[in-house]
Amino acid sequence: MKHISVLLVLGLALSLCNLSNKLSLKKSTSSGTEGASSSESGGTLAEKAEPTAAQISALAGGQQIKWDPQGMSWTVPPKWTEAANESKMFVWRSPGSGDAATLNVNISPMDENFPADISIKAAYDQAKGRAKNGEVDEFKWLEINGVKGVEFRESNPDKPDGIRRLQWMAYRKFAGQVQLVNVMLATSGKEFPTHQDAMYGILYSTKLVH
Repeated sequence: MKHISVLLVLGLALSLCNLSNKLSLKKSTSSGTEGASSSESGGTLAEKAEPTAAQISALAGGQQIKWDPQGMSWTVPPKWTEAANESKMFVWRSPGSGDAATLNVNISPMDENFPADISIKAAYDQAKGRAKNGEVDEFKWLEINGVKGVEFRESNPDKPDGIRRLQWMAYRKFAGQVQLVNVMLATSGKEFPTHQDAMYGILYSTKLVH
């Protein structure tokens, strides 16, 4: 678990670092990846999060978990347990050790004048670039609970026990702040197919005040 947690934190740090380097990009229009249900906002087309029957089934008999200080909640499968509940970090995990899946949510407060629109476009462009390099095998604009963000899924790692992430990043205004919301679901590459429906189901169940 310690190995997975360290890799998750490192991955978040790298994502935020790369994102900050792209803030000089000019705001432009991108169509994203179209889905069966989508909405247009801010000049980009965002697919609305709609879980499949398999993803809904993976959460059957589970529980709703709440991160009250940040006004957020999710539905997780049975037997998942809390691993961390701090002011800016919230972690739950499935049973298991190296084969476990993890929900890791991080909040990054920004200055009130922070250029959120430019930043989220940079995040999309970064995911697009990673896809061209074979690092990401899915990326799109995705709207969850009325908030538009960027969702991407990392490609299968070279080593079976390497970490593979499903991630959604978005900005919201909450408690007088502009916040970057970073929701990550992760497990090892070899266990990703086992946990995939549950991880998508958890991500799509995200509820957040905005």
